[in-house]
Amino acid sequence: MLTQAIKGVKDILPEDSPKWRRLEDAVRKLFSDYGFSEIRTPIIEHTVLFARSIGATSDIVEKEMYAFKDQGGDEITLRPEGTAGVVRAYAEHKLFASRPVTKVYYMGPMFRRERPQAGRLRQFHQIGVEALGVSEPGIDVDVLAALVELFGRLEAQGVELHINSLGCKDCRAAYKAALKDFLMRKTDSLCPDCQRRIETNPLRALDCKSERCKAATADAPMMSEYLDGDCRAHFESVKQGLDDLGIQYVVDPRMVRGLDYYTRTTFEMIAVDKQGAQNAVAAGGRYDGLVEEIGGPSTPGIGFAIGVERLLMMLPEAGNGAGSPQVYIAAIGGRAERFGQKLADELRKCGIPAERDYSPGGLKNQMKKADRSGASFTAIIGEDEMARGAAIIRDMKSREQTEVRFDRLVEEIKTLTRSL
Repeated sequence: MLTQAIKGVKDILPEDSPKWRRLEDAVRKLFSDYGFSEIRTPIIEHTVLFARSIGATSDIVEKEMYAFKDQGGDEITLRPEGTAGVVRAYAEHKLFASRPVTKVYYMGPMFRRERPQAGRLRQFHQIGVEALGVSEPGIDVDVLAALVELFGRLEAQGVELHINSLGCKDCRAAYKAALKDFLMRKTDSLCPDCQRRIETNPLRALDCKSERCKAATADAPMMSEYLDGDCRAHFESVKQGLDDLGIQYVVDPRMVRGLDYYTRTTFEMIAVDKQGAQNAVAAGGRYDGLVEEIGGPSTPGIGFAIGVERLLMMLPEAGNGAGSPQVYIAAIGGRAERFGQKLADELRKCGIPAERDYSPGGLKNQMKKADRSGASFTAIIGEDEMARGAAIIRDMKSREQTEVRFDRLVEEIKTLTRSL
């Protein structure tokens, strides 16, 4: 067991890390373009934070959270999602005073104990954004535009934006009552989980993946029928804003999301495979009462989270250039090895990724290693080269070779690598 990871967690190995870095770099650039700053919150929080924010009757709180008492008797939970921690930090540090409009993004691991499967792990990673302090629908449009643009820049294929409105606390109360009455008449046709949800969280029955529940709720009342004037106008403005930006979307009246804090605009980025099966890769929505719920001032907010493992599965394969040296130094002989070490150090200080053989053998062996490293160029230095005061630079793609004097070597390599 000492040589096996815990079930449902996964190592990110050196050959996988370049894909993660490319994604993270793209995320940081795009969110900066849209005016978001990075925030980093702890991976452990007080359990009550998630019970209050997510909802004590949600599947996450009831079945999936890694919650425990620490040595001091405090109830602690490994974060199952990112929004609650960000909102807690927003309230605790009074960002509402210093940053009336707060736009942040985060990246990091989350934890839920559920059945591991492709793209779904017990330690998984999310990328998310939160925008706090704005109630107008324009911020909904900006957040959705950032989400769609990210998927576009990453060239993710086969995704659709689905949107809905869950209304406000007042109009949703009437809807919940109507839906509960409907579900009570369908009790025998529902799965055990949804039978229990009739009392605790009836909206979740619309999101159930059981085929029997899908059939039983096919003619259920929809939230759109119960929106009050303000909520209806807000949703129409969001749709108009998306239309103005040329963003395509699907209005999905059955999309309810599973967390208690959502209000008004909710949305998912849905991946549709070749067989037509759908899978949510990103999801989010408004949470206008959440800051107040955990003890802060009344503050509107909206955000989303992306499942990184699922997203990476959708991205086109890219070369493993990141992490590979641009220059490999093949040095043969004691003097050449010392010179090669100095050369590698100079190149690295110039920002040129360089690698060398730490247990050098013959030239043939080192050139094989240079090939495997993925380097674009190899600097060959042996006793003859030391005597002439010049190195051989080999282009690893064209196999062309050029002799370069030592006093020009670093500058020549800079020129060669500038276009990489």
